[in-house]
Amino acid sequence: MINLDQQFSNILEKYNKIENSLNSMDNISSERLIKLNREYAELKPIVDKIAEYKKEKNEIINLTELIKDSDQEISKIAEIELLEKKNLIKELESDLLKLLIPKDENDKKNSILEIRAGTGGDEASLFAADLFSMYQKYADINSWKFEILSISETGLKGIKEVICNISGVNVFSKLKFESGVHRVQRVPTTESSGRVHTSAATVAVLPEAEEIDIEVEEKDLRIDVFRSSGPGGQSVNTTDSAVRITHLPTGIVVSQQDEKSQHKNKSKAMKILRSRLLDNEIQQKNKERSEQRKTQVGSGDRSERIRTYNFPQGRVSDHRINLTLYNLTEILEGEIDDLINPLIAEEESKKLADMKHE
Repeated sequence: MINLDQQFSNILEKYNKIENSLNSMDNISSERLIKLNREYAELKPIVDKIAEYKKEKNEIINLTELIKDSDQEISKIAEIELLEKKNLIKELESDLLKLLIPKDENDKKNSILEIRAGTGGDEASLFAADLFSMYQKYADINSWKFEILSISETGLKGIKEVICNISGVNVFSKLKFESGVHRVQRVPTTESSGRVHTSAATVAVLPEAEEIDIEVEEKDLRIDVFRSSGPGGQSVNTTDSAVRITHLPTGIVVSQQDEKSQHKNKSKAMKILRSRLLDNEIQQKNKERSEQRKTQVGSGDRSERIRTYNFPQGRVSDHRINLTLYNLTEILEGEIDDLINPLIAEEESKKLADMKHE
């Protein structure tokens, strides 16, 4: 069972230490200062809520004494106020527990979004293009920057594979549950008989890794350069500007050829490589953690079917939380918070349950 008083004591002690360090400013490096300010800002709302909680607890003690007053009118008023305060305390405890839920250190990071056409031929690539458009519109709604790092298109306006960099406020925290297999059920434009086909595309959302997150040593890399090629294999550039980087310890391979500059292609490829290496670490930690507890929504497995988009019925179903919505058109226009927010709430409730049983 979670001990709130002990938790509060630990938080206040940490907060006061940070505050003292910031006030003294003795021998603090710029990196250390940035880190302390960030931790201070994260703890401030919790400390404020604790102060409010303690104030109301003291009010309850005072009201409990007033109930014993010989003046019946005062006693009655105190009894009514006491009931209100006890309800408020329950709300404050609930708020504090949510604030105490362990934060995912990657939630505030930008993201690398990868979408690949799966089973279903041309229809799968068209669906991959629909998902790409959906996330691009969602990024616009949130005022995020959306940059295409590489894209491989088909002749039918479909997408075989696209890798994007999305940057802004709390990008990964919003998109991290999108990883997995997305399935579509609809009548393809090429289908003359009107039969509903099922196709799929895979989505991977990785936290964008900084150099400080993942250290990549040169000796662990094999870098090959070659000429960019377009559809049909024809040469796009006359110089060896395309780059393929192989991370030897893990076997992860990243190719980049969209830029005319070899330097720019290498920079983009390294950004993708670092993010995939960080994602590898996260998946391993999640696997180890899930053997002890079930705090995750879904397994995080890229092969897990997470969602179905059914066009004939205009519905979208998320299989992890048994959620079905009948606003397919709006969702494809980027209005996906009705899918994302319940997933966030579900993960919070599972973590909260774990906390209470510790």
